[in-house]
Amino acid sequence: MNLLSVDKLGFAYGELELFRDLTFGLQQGEKVALVGRNGCGKSSLLRILAQVEQANSGSFSFNQQTRVGFLDQNPDFGPAKTIDEAVFDPKSPVMKALSAYEHLVLHPEDTNAYHTELQQLIALLTELNAWDLEHKARKLLQLLGIANLETPLNSLSGGQKKRVALARLMLDDPDFLILDEPTNHLDIDAVEYLEVLLSKPDKTVLFTTHDRYFLDQVANRILEIDHKQLFSYKGKYQYYLEKKAAQEQVLTAEADKARNLLRREMEWLRRQPKARGTKSKARIDAVGDLQEKASYRTDSRQVELSFKAHYLGGKILELHNLKMAFGQKPLIDGFSYIFKRKDRIGIVGRNGAGKTTLLNLITGQLQPQDGNIVRGESLQMGYFNQEGLVAKDNQRVIEVVKEIAEVFEMEDGSKITAAQFLQRFLFEPARQHDFVHNLSGGEKRRLQLLTVLAKKPNFLILDEPTNDLDLNTLNLLEAFLEGFPGILVVVSHDRYFLDRLTDHLFVFSGEGHVRDFNGNYADYREWREAHELEKQKEERRVKQEAQAQKAEATVTTAAPKKKRSYKEQKEYETLENEIAQLEAEQKTIEQRMGEGISDHELLEQLANRFAEIKSLLEDKGLRWLELAEIES
Repeated sequence: MNLLSVDKLGFAYGELELFRDLTFGLQQGEKVALVGRNGCGKSSLLRILAQVEQANSGSFSFNQQTRVGFLDQNPDFGPAKTIDEAVFDPKSPVMKALSAYEHLVLHPEDTNAYHTELQQLIALLTELNAWDLEHKARKLLQLLGIANLETPLNSLSGGQKKRVALARLMLDDPDFLILDEPTNHLDIDAVEYLEVLLSKPDKTVLFTTHDRYFLDQVANRILEIDHKQLFSYKGKYQYYLEKKAAQEQVLTAEADKARNLLRREMEWLRRQPKARGTKSKARIDAVGDLQEKASYRTDSRQVELSFKAHYLGGKILELHNLKMAFGQKPLIDGFSYIFKRKDRIGIVGRNGAGKTTLLNLITGQLQPQDGNIVRGESLQMGYFNQEGLVAKDNQRVIEVVKEIAEVFEMEDGSKITAAQFLQRFLFEPARQHDFVHNLSGGEKRRLQLLTVLAKKPNFLILDEPTNDLDLNTLNLLEAFLEGFPGILVVVSHDRYFLDRLTDHLFVFSGEGHVRDFNGNYADYREWREAHELEKQKEERRVKQEAQAQKAEATVTTAAPKKKRSYKEQKEYETLENEIAQLEAEQKTIEQRMGEGISDHELLEQLANRFAEIKSLLEDKGLRWLELAEIES
């Protein structure tokens, strides 16, 4: 069933046209990833479909029965003041139905209309899977690192607000999910849980992401915005890369032909007398189309940074028995490590476990409550943090770089200007003179990273570097970091990024414990799964041994006794009758509850009695078995 139809959609941001004539549709159950360079219009397209922004041209429509949910980069919670009010949105269909149901239960009436409405609400809540809402909410909020529901929204960071918005959306459970970077600010456990939720067959999803493992796990189709057009690829990320490479070869060949033809046409136009110009209007108009086709360029640029990092001496950085706590909560409890040349370390763990605290200790922004840190004299740190680019909105891009230096020295001894430096980091001349506030989120992150690397660190710390970067920029960044000559420390939820760049992990497992693990994230996950399996086996073994010992003790205790006493015989016979009566009553209640009783008070009484009988049968059944083992 078709849930979304988009026809010739176009959008421009001021004078900058982002895309035109986008036409596509989504079927029920499709999981579609929207990809493209930063600034190509991905978020704008999602906001248009969510009716937050308006297109300049074209149209779109959803199936009338489809409930649509949207996760924005910057969520708006309306009048809600606390996490509780935001997560349990009273305007959502689930909360409206629950509120109506509670009202009816609290104000019962013995009328046909009342009973009909109650039955309809029960059916609706069953359809919405709302009966276990509290259980789902607790599990989801715990995974997303949301503990205190009374926390004011205005005290939350941008990442925390994004997690609250995601929790609200997933609890509302719409048919069609529009998600703008849903994995941003989530830890790895939460990302993997989200993968499971979104992969359900009944979910239809349109999303943007920079997380390639997430994309590969969830998406079964990829839409790419490139050169203002839309290209569709049916399949996973690897298939998309292969087909895109083949398509770029075709488009490049067509562009080469167009450029040759354009050159001949321009020569022809220059030779024509002005008086004859009107006779070739169609041919002149065709030149405009040729110019557009000839302008196509496959963007195969690389991040060409080859800075000579500062010299790194023998003593680099030593952490000795570090301890840090937040109130009564231990974040780091006795962690030690001596950094070595060429270390490439990933830091993983739940949100709030202490990862950023460790980075702040390493950089000297925090002092340990116990233990000590020894820094080598040659240590030059570069810290790419989550706080974002520090720059004035009225600054131009090139001015930000010139504040660091006018000229930069490369590894081979050559020197380049600030403008050349920016161009090597994918900022074209026109973009260099644009204001910082006009940059996309990904461009700001790229400029922030550039300012960190420009200072030639020999110890580079990256705190969630993949947030807001497009896939192409990520691949280029990874290629550069693979050749980085100094020490690399990365905090990231991007498993692909970690696997490609790190070979050693600090794993924050809670209660201040930091595991020093030799291997990348894929190695750690394999080890963790094997460890969990062994743990479960051990728990089953211990349980079985305990049960066997209990059974043996029971047999030993009962062994001397060969016959039931008169009292035990009477109890045995009474239990047989009581069990038979309880089973008959249980069957009767099952039949009555299956008849569709509209009296909610009676329904509740029957349910309570059913639970009571179940408990009685368990107790009496166990006692009957004990007596049955004694010979009569």
